[in-house]
Amino acid sequence: MPDGAPATGYEIANAAIIDALRRAGVRVTVLGFTWPGKVPADPENTVVLGSVDVRTDSASPLQKIAWLTRAVFEGVTFSSVKLRGVSRDKVRAALKTIEPFDGYVLNAVPLAGAFEGLFDDKPSIFVAHNVEFRSADENAAAAHSPIQKLMYSREARLLGNLERRLCDKAEFVFTLADEDRAALGVEAAGKSAALPLVTPASTYMPAGKRAPAYDATLIGTWTWQPNRIGLEWFLDQVVPHLARDFTIAIAGSIAADLRSRHPRVSFVGRVPDAIAFVLSGRVVPLISRAGSGVQLKTIETFELGLPAVATFRSLRGIGAVPANCTVADDPVEFARALERSARSVRDIDGARFRREQLRALDHQLALGLRALGFQAERACA
Repeated sequence: MPDGAPATGYEIANAAIIDALRRAGVRVTVLGFTWPGKVPADPENTVVLGSVDVRTDSASPLQKIAWLTRAVFEGVTFSSVKLRGVSRDKVRAALKTIEPFDGYVLNAVPLAGAFEGLFDDKPSIFVAHNVEFRSADENAAAAHSPIQKLMYSREARLLGNLERRLCDKAEFVFTLADEDRAALGVEAAGKSAALPLVTPASTYMPAGKRAPAYDATLIGTWTWQPNRIGLEWFLDQVVPHLARDFTIAIAGSIAADLRSRHPRVSFVGRVPDAIAFVLSGRVVPLISRAGSGVQLKTIETFELGLPAVATFRSLRGIGAVPANCTVADDPVEFARALERSARSVRDIDGARFRREQLRALDHQLALGLRALGFQAERACA
């Protein structure tokens, strides 16, 4: 749940959606889990079920085995079983402390799947951050071992059934990319809408003119399989076509087996200021090749007005592509576009892009609220 410093795309999306609900006059109480050592940013409107670190890449082998064993035994997804450290009775009791409220916003599949059935007593909106079953299928296809393929295939099957049930029960479904509505089977008029998003990047005011230290900068959680698929494509197929003096810095957690033979590729790990790091590059490669939903790094780049070269997959959920963004899926074309952008840096004002995103976000959100019959100052948990 929000702790005031959103670090992942999921957390940034949550913050944007909660802010939009409150702009619409909805009283929002957030129920969920905190990261270990973190406290809620808005404790008066938050109910904490507990603290849990759900990251698979940093979990111990014993923890991973425990999660997998319980997930198989209980017939739930790997993502949902991580949240079953508290009982259904505790969740019921927590919901009673929020009363009275009019409905639920079920935010993605993990919590809703972990405690399925507990949220059926009131109307609900389901927020599908991604088409999770499709991402799991793609992960299975890209997996490097038979065990991984088996695990991702199992996850895809369970997620497909879970997402179908959640969408069927919901009065309205929000996706973060318009194409996801059809993938989830909710494209009918009056059943769903895609939510444009904004990020904290728009409030970042760099001191003076940019002085880039690299030709290109990339940042992300590269241990997350859809992100890894994009980075592997970039390192294996794009980077070999770049000039030997083209400098690339890659920040964020990364698997030890991801490396590059290009002499000017640097893996810099975690950085203290993600936006300052992105601004240190002349151009931003947007390299998504898998997954669904929206790419928050794409929105962040456009809000900052930075030059970019993007795959078509990186632009899902984006209405208007800025003039300083080049679109390319062919590796050679992508490399040439990066070199051109780095030679002639063209920053633009991203304020217009943000204004349009906010306007569209508020409009789309109102469609879902009207479907539930909510008016200003109504409540939601």
